[in-house]
Amino acid sequence: MDRYAKQVLFAPIGKEGQKRLAAARVTVVGLGALGSVLASHLARAGVGFLRLCDRDFVELDNLHRQVLFDEDDVRSGLPKAAAAAAKLARTNSEVRLETRVCDVGPANVEDLVRDVDLVLDGTDNFETRFVLNDACVKHGRPWVYGGCVGSYGMAMTVLPGEGPCFGCLLGGVPSPGSSPTCDTAGVLNTAVAVVASLQATEAFKVLLGRHDALAGGLQTVDLWTNAFQIVKVPRSPQCDTCGARRFRHLEAASTGAVTLCGRNAVQVTAPPGATIDLAEAERRLAPLGPVRRNAFLLKATLDGCELTLFPDARAIIQGTDDPARARSIYAKYVGA
Repeated sequence: MDRYAKQVLFAPIGKEGQKRLAAARVTVVGLGALGSVLASHLARAGVGFLRLCDRDFVELDNLHRQVLFDEDDVRSGLPKAAAAAAKLARTNSEVRLETRVCDVGPANVEDLVRDVDLVLDGTDNFETRFVLNDACVKHGRPWVYGGCVGSYGMAMTVLPGEGPCFGCLLGGVPSPGSSPTCDTAGVLNTAVAVVASLQATEAFKVLLGRHDALAGGLQTVDLWTNAFQIVKVPRSPQCDTCGARRFRHLEAASTGAVTLCGRNAVQVTAPPGATIDLAEAERRLAPLGPVRRNAFLLKATLDGCELTLFPDARAIIQGTDDPARARSIYAKYVGA
C-alpha cells in the first residue's frame, strides 16, 4: 500500500477502506471538465475498476480545464475516453480501465450502470442526466450529479431507495435556453476542480459505506462570491422516477440528430448495433476532400463542414447547428 500511504493514514479510510476502494467498480459518464478530474481523482485513489464513457474528441479549447488532455491529444484527434485511459494507465497501472467511445443514452445506459457500485456524472446536458437517473434508480445504483458554469457549481449524491433522486430536485428537463452553459457564460477551471472534488469525495464516502458522512443535500458553491451552501432536497412523492418508478427517459426514442450546445455541431447517431469500417470510409472519402484517420475515428472536410466518424457509425458534424443539414451530409457521405 505504499502508493496510498498518505491516504491510508486518513482514519476514515485506513487499510480496510483502501481494500474496499480497490474492489470497487465505477462508471464515469463524460470525460470533459468534471469527468477528467473525477477519473483522475479515482484512479489516483486506487479505485479498482473505472469504465470511461464519452462521445467526443479532444479540442484545443478543452485544455484549460480538462486535466487529462494535452496538445498531442488535440493533434492526434483522439476521443476523450481513449486519451483519458492512456493518461490514467500511466498514472496508476493497478487500476483496470474500460474505454467506451459512445454516446450514453437509453439504448446503452443500463449496460453501463448495472454492474458497477457507483456512477459519476461528468456530462454537460440535462437529457443525459435524466437518462442516468432513470437507469440508476431502476437498478439501485448510487450516482453523484455535478454541474458547473461560470464560477458556480453544484453536486448531489443520489441514493436510490434512501433519498431524493434527480427528478425530485428538478422535476423535469429544463427548457432549452433556460439555463446558462459554459459556452454562453464561460467557466473557471478552479470551479470545475472544486465541484469535481466534491463529487469525488462523495463517491469515496459511498464506496466506503459511510453514508453518515455524506453531505445530505445539494452542495452549491460560488468561488467568485465566496458562497457555500448545502440545500436539503426532499423526496417528492409525486416523482415519476423514484416515486411511481416510471422510467420514461429510458423509453424515449432517439432523435437521430442532436445539436451540441455551443459547438456549432450536430451529432448524428445510427441504429443500435450499426458499425462502419473506417478504412473503407477513408478510401471512399479521400477523393472528395482532406481525410485523417486513427484507430478511433475518421475526420473529413466535406461541403464546408468537418465530419468526424466513429466505428459505431455515429458522426459529429461541425460547421452547422441545423440537424436537417447534418443529416443530409451524413446521408450523402456515410449512408442513410
